Amino acid sequence: MKFDFKKNIQNVIGVVMLVAVLLAVAFTSNTKKGDTIEVVKEIGLLQQVKERGYLICGVNANLPGFSAQDESGNWSGLDVDFCKAVAAAIFGDATKVEYVGLNAAQRFPTLASKSIDLLARNTTWTISRDVNLMFEFAGVNYYDGQGFLIPKDLGIKSAKKLDGAFVCITKETTSELNLNDYFAENNMTYKPIYVEGNKEAKAKLFGGECDVFTTDASGLASARSGADKPSKWVVLPEIISKEPLGPLVRQGDQEWEDVVRWTHFVMVGAEEAGITSRNVDEMLTAKSKEVKRILGVEGYIGPMLGLGMKFGYNIIKQVGNYGESFERNVGPETPLGLERGLNKLWKDGGVMYVPPIR
Repeated sequence: MKFDFKKNIQNVIGVVMLVAVLLAVAFTSNTKKGDTIEVVKEIGLLQQVKERGYLICGVNANLPGFSAQDESGNWSGLDVDFCKAVAAAIFGDATKVEYVGLNAAQRFPTLASKSIDLLARNTTWTISRDVNLMFEFAGVNYYDGQGFLIPKDLGIKSAKKLDGAFVCITKETTSELNLNDYFAENNMTYKPIYVEGNKEAKAKLFGGECDVFTTDASGLASARSGADKPSKWVVLPEIISKEPLGPLVRQGDQEWEDVVRWTHFVMVGAEEAGITSRNVDEMLTAKSKEVKRILGVEGYIGPMLGLGMKFGYNIIKQVGNYGESFERNVGPETPLGLERGLNKLWKDGGVMYVPPIR
């Protein structure tokens, strides 16, 4: 039998067209209302936030230097500054933020439930949080590592001498997992004293209910700064983990994720380019193309993100660059007294490095 290639191709095309028509009819019959086809498109979070008129940002309920309230109810800290920067990018007004103070156990369910738009709460980027919990980390705004805070009177110089210690630890955190690994690897045991967060840990440690408090080294510096006599407390030299801390959002909304991510990148990029909150107006006439793009003098970076042309200018003018935020909240001249260390720009020997803004 002679194979008629042309005829068979025509038959296949005919079947495909018939299926397409049937699918179209089925779609129309299921979706049209009267004579109009309804197309339902979910509004992205960026548009929802714009329509609401303010950002809802989840932060640590009490971690001075990163997020804490003063007696008047005003929030401040490195993570709070990031929330302000996102608000400045969207609204041109860094004050349009509602803060929700969360402990470690509350943070993920609150973000997943859509009760907040963004979580900026000293949270470590891990694969399980990124994948299993279906979140997206938008960058790292503080490179940290876990350490140990003890009374100086104990006379202990190394974490390897903590066998049998009563340890204040927040349950179901990366800190607890790291602690278990470290003690097991060094053939040591400990007695856990579980706490809800930094505030309770400080109370129990300073009250003598535990021998040591372990968490991110930045959190230990924050805790020590709140002691009546900080000099009586010492952070041991061992850093037992990598803790890349950063803001995160829910998976599934690329536009919103981009806005949050590039807010951080702009803060770091501005520091690298020498733009500060003090000189930002002068820099509008700078010759640097990078500076012009960051400040919206040329290019279309803002509209690419669904934001205004001056979103970068507004971030820097109202909040400052990354270095300014670091020095103001946690730097050497603050009660925490933290050095930049790994959080220096890459060109200064650190690892803070962002993609080109172009």
